[in-house]
Amino acid sequence: MESKRVVVKIGSSSLTNTKGEIDQQKLHDHIASIAVLKKNGYEVILVSSGAVAAGFTKLGYPSRPVTLKGKQAAAAVGQSLLIQSYIELFTQHQITPAQILLTRNDFSKRERYGNAYSTLTELLERGILPIINENDTVSVEELTFGDNDMLSALVSGLVHAEQLIILTDINGLYDSNPKDNPDAKRYDKITEITEDLMKGAEGAGSKVGTGGMKSKLVAAETALSLGVKVFIGNGSGEEKLVSIMEGNGDGTYIGSDDLTALNNNRQWIALHSTVQGSLYVDKGAEKALMENGSSLLPAGVYKMEGNFIKGNVVEVIGQYGVIGKGEVLYSSEELQQIIGKKSTEYKETNLFLTTEVIHRNKWVKN
Repeated sequence: MESKRVVVKIGSSSLTNTKGEIDQQKLHDHIASIAVLKKNGYEVILVSSGAVAAGFTKLGYPSRPVTLKGKQAAAAVGQSLLIQSYIELFTQHQITPAQILLTRNDFSKRERYGNAYSTLTELLERGILPIINENDTVSVEELTFGDNDMLSALVSGLVHAEQLIILTDINGLYDSNPKDNPDAKRYDKITEITEDLMKGAEGAGSKVGTGGMKSKLVAAETALSLGVKVFIGNGSGEEKLVSIMEGNGDGTYIGSDDLTALNNNRQWIALHSTVQGSLYVDKGAEKALMENGSSLLPAGVYKMEGNFIKGNVVEVIGQYGVIGKGEVLYSSEELQQIIGKKSTEYKETNLFLTTEVIHRNKWVKN
């Protein structure tokens, strides 16, 4: 069969016991199911939580630490314990794992973003199983992914996965909390994340994890925007992941088959770039960008703010607010002299670099 790419995210609650230690039975179950999924022709990337949860008891903490230094110390101890267990058990299935620790900077810096994609692609092409976690030991609060749910969504978009599988301790999304309401009904399939679903998912996660169902829905919404379908649920046994991919999983399927994937350049612009300025456009330019899939031309820009250079990302503002952002082909100094002018008015000058201010291939609308 044609090789397909799947990102599997395993949360702390699905990997550890109530004391915060690695649960060997759960670990064996997950590894066996990943091995079966690979044998069925799938390329698999594992995003694994559990480093902090696995390490805090070794440091003498009675529960998951709440301070940054406590989390980082626990991660330093727990990450080695976690990857050691993965290596030992995956080797029994003739699978070679590779550990990759990421921070926000690996996504926000364009070159590092490209390097991450190249490395993951090379590992998958050689049959290796990448195991990804946030580098909690060195991450600072302002530059974290928030939780591994979001990290898994961003990774699934980066590698253009067919499916993101988020394994958790609840078998899907319900219309109310099933722990409190025995009549709660599960959503077997939804096509989009609505505001009502977000409100209904409020609540804390487990004692050893960082996120609840809301964080999973936020991550799912991000994955959908990148063209990746999502499954949230659980299961047991070595066939559980194959069953999920066949549409028989114990949980909620999110998305549809007609999702539009974003290429890596647009993903970086949309989610990871830093905005360096603003361009204000007229109605005609707004329509061309939003409805016709056209590039932004100098004639459509009537005002600009900020200092930027060629290659920087700027936001584009229409009549009712921000409509998207893109990579500029002019510096702010150059653009200031040609905005509002037609190409025939500046093509003969030394300022002419290109017809477009933002090319349609480097534009992402909101």
